[in-house]
Amino acid sequence: MTNTPHTARSLDDLPDIDALLARSGLEFMQDILAGNISGPPIGATLGFTIATVEQGRVTFAGTPQFAVTNPMRGVHGGWYGAILDSCMACAVMTHVPRGSFYTTLEYKVNLTRAIPLGTDVIAEGLVSHAGRSTAVATGEIRGRDDGRLYASGSTTCMIMVAPGRD
Repeated sequence: MTNTPHTARSLDDLPDIDALLARSGLEFMQDILAGNISGPPIGATLGFTIATVEQGRVTFAGTPQFAVTNPMRGVHGGWYGAILDSCMACAVMTHVPRGSFYTTLEYKVNLTRAIPLGTDVIAEGLVSHAGRSTAVATGEIRGRDDGRLYASGSTTCMIMVAPGRD
């Protein structure tokens, strides 16, 4: 059983660089899920949260609400991008060794259909390749209850050894 992840409410709540580098990426993600360290506030702001963490696979659960609509009354494309970037990049994080960190180099999102407001979705990120300096992951947003595909995506991330730790 896992605890509800704690969301940082200030920069002081976020883990510092030493806390990040002292763990493998998998341990770091597991500690966020378990509530041992604070997670970033973007999920709370946009209505999604980390749901599962495994080596090479991370899921987020979300429900888009009115605050993320565009002028045409639909879910803004940035919401799709934010939840996909989160699940794909966090899946990459599970492959990052202790003493290293990563950053997203690029990501792509393909919207398949509109997500109706209030629809519970699961965004799943899966690592396709994790090398010494780069990693690639794919992702999908599906309806939690009906499994309908709402969007897919891909990302390339760069993995870097922290200065003085190689």
